[in-house]
Amino acid sequence: MLTDDIELAAAALRSGGLVAMPTETVYGLAADATDPAAIARIFSTKGRPSDHPLIVHLASPDDLLRWAPDASPAACALGAAMWPGPVTIIVPRSDHLPAEVAGGRDTVGIRVPAHPMAQRLIAAAGVPVAAPSANRFGAVSPTTAQHVLDDLGEHLVDGRDLVLDGGACEVGVESTIIDCTVDPPQVLRAGAITTEQVADIIGSDVEGASGPARASGMLASHYAPNCQVRLVDSPDDAAALAAGTTGSRILDHTDDLARYARDLYHELRRADADGVRVLIAVLPAASGLGHAIIDRLTKAAAPRP
Repeated sequence: MLTDDIELAAAALRSGGLVAMPTETVYGLAADATDPAAIARIFSTKGRPSDHPLIVHLASPDDLLRWAPDASPAACALGAAMWPGPVTIIVPRSDHLPAEVAGGRDTVGIRVPAHPMAQRLIAAAGVPVAAPSANRFGAVSPTTAQHVLDDLGEHLVDGRDLVLDGGACEVGVESTIIDCTVDPPQVLRAGAITTEQVADIIGSDVEGASGPARASGMLASHYAPNCQVRLVDSPDDAAALAAGTTGSRILDHTDDLARYARDLYHELRRADADGVRVLIAVLPAASGLGHAIIDRLTKAAAPRP
């Protein structure tokens, strides 16, 4: 099931198979975004509610208006400036993409991944691909091929589905999501691309999320390991809490936010593998990439449904 053969993986997509593909953010569980039956397999394999929209991945920024002809000038400007890269843009869904991929909504999230293997796969398949994170719904996202096999190996179909091994993901947290169907645009999920960068590109203010959940990662509890996650504001607070907490471990990379983001999901998984009962995570400052790290840790620590 594990391969680095792009053509084999592209053939699997064209025949209705699922391919876990590497991106610069996390591994995605890809299927032909124009095939409702293949899209349904994503939802069933992940155990994901069918009204939770998927993100559609394109091979090139030049493909945006082909699949989303009603994209706004702000969406086009953002895609031209930031793609390939870790930003997803919410645009009006056209009839070129089935309602199933958008959870029944009339909007859809689109991005162009920066990982060269993902770009080659989508181009070779000749279709856009829907690709949420390649893990069971609500669990910790995968940043290596082995993570995918650990989570989904028993749910994938041998001989039909594949895991494309592209090494460890560079960014480590999911893409920033910008809703460009509202004015002013809203940041629905924090990521490596900051609100300030988005505002500079589109030349207007950008607001925080408001209204109903309408994109991946907007639930209160998500990215959750089995162990309990406790959040603190400083290393001193972490040490004090750990001193009175049996079976605890401290997570603190606040001196290197790129490393914190890149290693975050690996550390959450490692805590579970090592039998840690309580992972005590030090929150970074709320600026730049720190917003995305705080978002993921806050949701990992939230009460589980």
